[in-house]
Order: sequence, then C-alpha cells, then structure tokens
Amino acid sequence: MAQDPAFVSRRMAAVRSTNNAAEVALRKALHRLGLRYRLYDSALPGRPDIVFASARVAVFVDGDYWHGRVLVEQGSRAFRRSIGPTNRAYWLVKIRRNVARDAEHAAVLRAAGWRVIRLWEKDVKADVERYAHRIARIVRRRTPSAR
Repeated sequence: MAQDPAFVSRRMAAVRSTNNAAEVALRKALHRLGLRYRLYDSALPGRPDIVFASARVAVFVDGDYWHGRVLVEQGSRAFRRSIGPTNRAYWLVKIRRNVARDAEHAAVLRAAGWRVIRLWEKDVKADVERYAHRIARIVRRRTPSAR
C-alpha cells in the first residue's frame, strides 16, 4: 500500500543529518576521555562529523540506511529486499551514489594524510565506549605533542 506523500515528506524531513543520538553520545564519550575536536568541518571533503585537526583524524558516523550498510555488507539483492516497493530503483541509485561519494571523500582525505574512521550509527549506539576508546588510541598515537 502506497503511503501518503505528505506523510513521507514529513518523516524524511525529521531525519537528522547532524547531532543524531549516536554522534552526540560518541562526542560526550570522547570529551570524557579528554579529547577535544571540531565538528562538521566544511573545509574537508565529506564534512566529517568529528575532526581532530592536529592528529589529522576525521570521523564519520554514518547512518545505516542513508550510507548503505546493507548494500555495502550484503550487496544489491539484499538492499532491494530491505526497502519498500515504492521507487525501489530510485533508492538503489541514490544509496549507491551515497556509498560512492563516501568512498571518494575518504580517498581524498587519505591522500592528504588523514586517517579516516567510518562508523555505523547502530554500532556506535550499541557500544559507544568501545568506539570512543578506539578513536582515542588512534588520535593519541597521531597527535604530534603526544610523541
């Protein structure tokens, strides 16, 4: 059964692209570990969610749907099964473009000497402390003053 376009539009508008629960929880955990960072640096490709400039570490907390987790981990067939029948071809093309754009941004950052950390939103929500500690280790290893 097709959904009312106005309802779908309201629902899609409510999706947060910044400051979602996983990002906020991760930032709080990083702050508790004594790390300081910048947010959404528009000067960097892909506008990373969390940036440790002196360590050259860029962290992206990717939404599972919008960044194509099922597509990346299980392939096109599984992704097609995971979405509704309305505009299925449109969504497959859109999410594939998002995945390709994410890879391109990561490649540009790596070529410029950045360490890119991509995390799935659902994983961060499930174990925020684990990811915060992992990021902290990487940042501390790469920070010039920590050497």
